[in-house]
Amino acid sequence: MKKYVKQFCIRGLMWAWVGPVIMAIVWMALHGAGVITSLTVNQVVLGIFTMTVMAFIAAGISIVYQIETLPKAFAGLIQAAVLYIDYLGFYLINGWIPVNKIWIFTLIFVGCFTVIWFIIYITVKLKVDKMNKTMGSRQNQY
Repeated sequence: MKKYVKQFCIRGLMWAWVGPVIMAIVWMALHGAGVITSLTVNQVVLGIFTMTVMAFIAAGISIVYQIETLPKAFAGLIQAAVLYIDYLGFYLINGWIPVNKIWIFTLIFVGCFTVIWFIIYITVKLKVDKMNKTMGSRQNQY
């Protein structure tokens, strides 16, 4: 368990910078579109802090797929739950979504997570099938 906590922290620290960078790009795009004209110091500080923590958690939680005793589908559910709570919590703290629109966020999150997980699953399955086919043809040569 200790090694998984360590790997969680390492992954989180490696990718924590991504959150604030994405947030800065979104803010620039919103400013360019005239949606945001100015931000307060408090909004910027809160945004940088929360996006750093959010990215740390999002990167670190991928460690669940390395725990061999967990079935991959269960690891996916753990990841989905942690990401959902992570994103929703910080979006609410920052005031980026109103409480009465959580159901819309939930639908979008479930849809996007399912599509991304399915794409990754199919990609890995195709690669494994290709490797198995290659290994099978090599075994037949001997």
